[in-house]
Amino acid sequence: MEIQACLGKRPSVFPMAHSISTPFFAQSRRPIIWIGLAALAILLVFAAREALFAQVEGDRGIAPVMNSGDISVGGIEVDVRGKNAEEARENGWKMAQKLGWKKLGGPDMSDSQIDSMVAAIVVEKEQIGPHRYLATLGVVFDRTRAGALLGEGGPLARSAPMLLIPVLDSGGAETVFEVRNPWQKAWAEYQTGASAIDYVRPSGAGGDSLLLTYGQTGRRSRLWWTNILDQFSAADVLMAIARVERQWPGGPVKGHFTARFGPDSRYLDSFTLNAPNEAGVPAMLQTALGRFDAIYTEALKNGLLQPDPTLRAQRLEIDPVLAALIDAGRKAQAASLAPVDAVSVAVPTPTVATPAAPTKPVASFTVQFASPDGGAVDSALGSVRGTGGVQSAATTSIAIGGVSVMRVNYAGSLSELASALRARGWQVTEGQSALSIRR
Repeated sequence: MEIQACLGKRPSVFPMAHSISTPFFAQSRRPIIWIGLAALAILLVFAAREALFAQVEGDRGIAPVMNSGDISVGGIEVDVRGKNAEEARENGWKMAQKLGWKKLGGPDMSDSQIDSMVAAIVVEKEQIGPHRYLATLGVVFDRTRAGALLGEGGPLARSAPMLLIPVLDSGGAETVFEVRNPWQKAWAEYQTGASAIDYVRPSGAGGDSLLLTYGQTGRRSRLWWTNILDQFSAADVLMAIARVERQWPGGPVKGHFTARFGPDSRYLDSFTLNAPNEAGVPAMLQTALGRFDAIYTEALKNGLLQPDPTLRAQRLEIDPVLAALIDAGRKAQAASLAPVDAVSVAVPTPTVATPAAPTKPVASFTVQFASPDGGAVDSALGSVRGTGGVQSAATTSIAIGGVSVMRVNYAGSLSELASALRARGWQVTEGQSALSIRR
């Protein structure tokens, strides 16, 4: 008290008020903090859920046009006049037919003869006035009528079905089907019926945006590629990579294009095109399509576009008798490597020559397994295929981050398959003609 008086301080009436109030308020805040953390966790869960749905929903995907074997030519510019808008448009279409026929190198023919071979007029861009028609058109000629005159008659030899992955590198971001882009649109609208390449063009809707990404082009796993190609009924894969560089806003645009092929992303060829401004990018991409098709066609002629044999090897099914012999050989090899005592050494092992496994019927079973990532899919398939008695195994449904499904052909019963998988370290749950396995 004397010290306080000397310092001129007034003694506190409630000296213990501060020491009591601080723990009280700290304890009262704890429930509020926990409630806030719980609310934040709930919000994060809902945000993650919406983000997951946003990856497969939204405004994405462009359906490719129907393939046709007709002969098409585009980029025909017309500027004609007429008594009225309809007559001007008709005159423009007739002129486009003549210019298109000349562009294809056809012989001299009358307007009526050319008109009889036209299957369709494609309007790329048009402006219609009261007496004037200004447009960029495309003309499609019937192959059966015009093919012989243009030297393109007869049957067209085509490649095996090739899955096309269009990659656009713009602004430092590589996209395929994540968002709609002009490169995807150009390939979707490209008429591939007259090409020697049998393109398989995904629409990019639904799960395509998750399955076919730029990262997928760098994968080398044959199991993974085989599963993807099976889903699209393709024999191999083509990568059409377009890297667009804008010199400055509104200025020239340079496009670097690279053609690659196969699960190893093998380089075929590359080229560079230029556009005067942003408005000229679609025309530049259309020109690039023709160059890509020419590169792939030339590679096909040179024998470079053959499907990878390692992909076909994943689809082979071994004969049951041969598989049983292989299984018996594996068991004999395992027995020879195992430690044996003096009694077992004297026992002959003639049973290898007469395996009883071939008499077992081969049945097909469904096996479910967890697939948190692509590596888990490869690991599960490899383990099941290496199980004795398994003739073949292939995925029928892939759900990254969920439960995937494979179809297994096994020489034996469901319970025997379950026992064989347990021997390989799997935890197996048996169901009705199906198994669920996990590590």
